[in-house]
Amino acid sequence: MRQYTTLQWENTNGIAKITLNRPDAANSINLEMAQELMHAAMVCDEDSSIRAVILTATGNMFCAGGDVPSFKAAGDDVGLLLKDVTACLHSANARFARMTAPLIIAINGTAAGAGFSLAVSGDIALAADTAKFTMAYTGIGASPDGGASVYLPRLIGLRRSQELMFTNRVLSAQEALDWGLLTKVVSPENLMAEAETLASKLASGPKMAHGQIKQLLLGSYSNSLETQLEIESRGIAKCVSSPEGREGLLAFSEKRKPDFKSVS
Repeated sequence: MRQYTTLQWENTNGIAKITLNRPDAANSINLEMAQELMHAAMVCDEDSSIRAVILTATGNMFCAGGDVPSFKAAGDDVGLLLKDVTACLHSANARFARMTAPLIIAINGTAAGAGFSLAVSGDIALAADTAKFTMAYTGIGASPDGGASVYLPRLIGLRRSQELMFTNRVLSAQEALDWGLLTKVVSPENLMAEAETLASKLASGPKMAHGQIKQLLLGSYSNSLETQLEIESRGIAKCVSSPEGREGLLAFSEKRKPDFKSVS
């Protein structure tokens, strides 16, 4: 397994844990972190033993967004650098979205810019009640990246997305929950326990069905009704015909809890 410089990586009992680890730089995303996130996402997508993924961060910040000092240092080559960074970050976004394993984001602190984008990109988003959220991009004369223009309108609608992107309004964790950006808000000391408990539950669930749910939701805004219905039909048939599906049917008939991990 590749050794990371800007991330911490764990893989235990089918649960991968990726931790952003540049606390002295507010876990901001430089080119190296973007490259390592891309690689970690590819591992999660490729390793069939991984059944759930947690993404979190060290320190008091979740992620301050892009590494602005490195952008400034690039001088006239900043456009080239940002295309490189976003190519890697967006590759990570896409693989996290399309991998079979559900992605739990455990937001331990402030998420700004691309950190905000990353924070809301998971299948489930848990946040410490001390976390704050701001787009922040226009403060440095930039526009959003990291999937913000995809996820925010879907989660909270166009008007609220416009407000966040144009004004850089800061949301508290409770406001973000009330707006629909988060799944749950917990105390900071309980955040990782909550994420790990949920990851264990998901990791014991039906892997194929989880992957199919992710595919269905990704296509729900772009597919026609007939296309989406056909994908649903093929998906449920594939799931129930699989070893996991047969185990689910048998467990239901035997009035016991299914053991999906034993057959997948």
